[in-house]
Amino acid sequence: VQLQAFGGGLVKAGDSLRLSCKASGGTFSMYNMGWFRQVPGKEREFVAAINWSGSGTFYADPLEGRFTISRDNAQNTVLLQMESLKPEDTAAYYCAASEAIHISRKEDDYNYWGQGTLVTVSS
Repeated sequence: VQLQAFGGGLVKAGDSLRLSCKASGGTFSMYNMGWFRQVPGKEREFVAAINWSGSGTFYADPLEGRFTISRDNAQNTVLLQMESLKPEDTAAYYCAASEAIHISRKEDDYNYWGQGTLVTVSS
């Protein structure tokens, strides 16, 4: 499956932004999906994950309540709604697809990755 992320940009602290990830070339509803982010010079970190049906989600603890992951299997799309953005949310955001049975926060459980989309939050 190929993944392409969209929606990054330059926003101000306190703004909202929605990232999209479009999948192609596979059966999207078979995959659990995740979002990760990476700041240059730092390790990539888990943001959020959603199971194949959309009935189960979980988040990195500091982000829960501000970020919401969702999916539309009919549109082969996973979304990340980000609210009340902070300068420390500045990063390249990556979507990923997992064939694992359970949704995961571990990078190794994800089999396919999209290119990053850059989010920059100014203070």
